[in-house]
Amino acid sequence: MNHLLEKYNIPVPRYTSYPTVPEWKDTPSVEQWKDSVKDSFQISNHREGISLYIHLPYCESLCTYCACNTRITVNHAVEVPYIKSLLREWDLYLALFNEKPRIREIHLGGGTPTFFSTGHLDLLLTGILNTSDLCTDAELSFEAHPDNTTPEHLETLYRIGFRRVSFGIQDFDSKVQEAIHRFQTVKQVKDVVDMARTIGYTSVNFDLVYGLPFQTNESMANTLQEVIALKPERIAFYSYAHVPWIKPGQRKFTEQDLPVGETKRKLYEMGLSVFKSSGYHHVGMDHFALPGDALFTAMETHSLHRNFMGYTPHKTQLLIALGASSISDTGNCLVQNHKTVEFYQEAIALGDFPIFKGHLLNEQDLFIREQILNIMCHLETSWPVSFNQLSWWSEGLQRLTEFETDGLIQLSINRLKVTETGYNFLRNICFCLDVRHWQSVDNKVRFSSAV
Repeated sequence: MNHLLEKYNIPVPRYTSYPTVPEWKDTPSVEQWKDSVKDSFQISNHREGISLYIHLPYCESLCTYCACNTRITVNHAVEVPYIKSLLREWDLYLALFNEKPRIREIHLGGGTPTFFSTGHLDLLLTGILNTSDLCTDAELSFEAHPDNTTPEHLETLYRIGFRRVSFGIQDFDSKVQEAIHRFQTVKQVKDVVDMARTIGYTSVNFDLVYGLPFQTNESMANTLQEVIALKPERIAFYSYAHVPWIKPGQRKFTEQDLPVGETKRKLYEMGLSVFKSSGYHHVGMDHFALPGDALFTAMETHSLHRNFMGYTPHKTQLLIALGASSISDTGNCLVQNHKTVEFYQEAIALGDFPIFKGHLLNEQDLFIREQILNIMCHLETSWPVSFNQLSWWSEGLQRLTEFETDGLIQLSINRLKVTETGYNFLRNICFCLDVRHWQSVDNKVRFSSAV
């Protein structure tokens, strides 16, 4: 597979949305956004409930590999004003709903959600849950830094209803940790995982990153050995996205410090081999789960879904996102909040939706989005034969013929199925169908490499 990894290791989007954010063109007005939320709520609330993402951007120190929207500070006085803004934004949405919302998912992302005190997290979540109902099979999850997650964090969030926690591990090697300014020992991670399981958490995820500065085969093997010993239910194994033109913090090290080419591919292949031999199953893209975990079950039952929170076992049409830089989705409309905390809070203080940009999906967007989502989640998709007469679709299919020749997909007149080898090239396959990119006047937007 080495020659294929080398051939297809090109910059391509991760497709957390379609169209991708750089291709958003048609920003809705506030009234259009409100109408879209109302319409989507009418459909989603009774049928499946709604999803809620809450962005908590604060971190006490900068992890230099990170490409997330963060605010670095040791001043914890920022917590209460930010939480009040989140609750006011939630009130703006409540005013659009004609009944009590049924919440299917809540995910706390960041930043570092465990930057916030347990009392302030309780204030935020109680304020939201007192105005809504939880679905009986609701999944509540949060991201956590092993270095600052306390027993009180775990106990408070468990009492509220959280059962899944995701720890950002990235790498256990001390030299790598020094380079990326992300510190936690194996003992710290083991202690916090043991605490979570003792309290009653049923799903623990580890985030790992390959391609970080100074990673070697030996250091990766050691990290993987420690991870497997702790047996998290899920593992996310991400390719490091080196985008210093977007995240200047990544200039703390140079390209010469990064494993690239064959060296990076070997790190990736090592991970795949270790996960498979340890009983993990590939789920979607970059994710692995043990049998019995909800993510694995969703893949087996064809109910796996992907949105701005990542892969999830539940599909909801309406995703409401609160907080700076967060992205909401009604199914046919996408909007992103102001990226800076100050602009976000100023808009909220005025009683305005803090929309920074967005996109109204047309019929072509909706069709392509469905195809890409099917490939990302179910490894196959199909379409009406009549679409083959449309130039933009037939051109996408033509771009895929080489993938069929390379054994990555099986392609028929109205069906695409990803092969086992093609599993490693989902981003590339979807890229062929990305009409917005191929029709763009400026399609030189830079993305991270596929591997």
